[in-house]
Amino acid sequence: MMRKTTLLITNCILLSIGNCGTPLIMRLYFLHGGKRIWLSSFLLTSAWPFILIPLTITYPHRPPTQSKFFLIKTRLFFCAASIGILAGLDDYLYAYGVARLPVSTSSLIIATQLAFTAGFAYLLVKQKFTSYSVNAVFLLTVGAAVLALHTSGDQPEGESVRDYVLGFVTTLAAAALYGFILPVVELVYKKAEQAVTYTLVLEIQMVMCLFATLFCALGMFFNNDFKVLSFVTHHL
Repeated sequence: MMRKTTLLITNCILLSIGNCGTPLIMRLYFLHGGKRIWLSSFLLTSAWPFILIPLTITYPHRPPTQSKFFLIKTRLFFCAASIGILAGLDDYLYAYGVARLPVSTSSLIIATQLAFTAGFAYLLVKQKFTSYSVNAVFLLTVGAAVLALHTSGDQPEGESVRDYVLGFVTTLAAAALYGFILPVVELVYKKAEQAVTYTLVLEIQMVMCLFATLFCALGMFFNNDFKVLSFVTHHL
């Protein structure tokens, strides 16, 4: 029980750091002249190899029935890969929105993913609404609506209304897509034809991040981002 609690707290801390720091660092990049949206989206999941560290550490402590290093089966692998491609698209939509909107605005819009998550969770995995989720969905939806009605209130200097609105729409689309991805992942867990252990969850996340990164790398290739990558990293 203590081990599970420790893992849960550790994951919550890492998620908090990532959710708070990512938009700030990304927006700072764009404020200082950065324009490579595909590169920014690529970096969101490019740290997937680090998942191999806990997999390697925990491998000697697995039960004898889990002798293979990777437990994920072929069907589950392709499901995770498909979700990863959707996550890559979501990364791009999110990065595009951060490039056009202030951090406070984009963060509030992204928070509306709770509404989409609740809706898709009800449709896909039959998760019931609670009074807390309904209240949270209502408040976040109202907040996004207020921002939509006052698009010029926090519009960055020198940015056109068209770019601001496009950033607003893509950020909202990113929230909707991510709100769809989370229940789909839970559905995959339920439909998995094997025991869903912590190790398997890490492997699924690694596959998802791998294919999300490959999707964004493909976008970088067609956008010629690799040709200027050394220049961009030198001026970060």
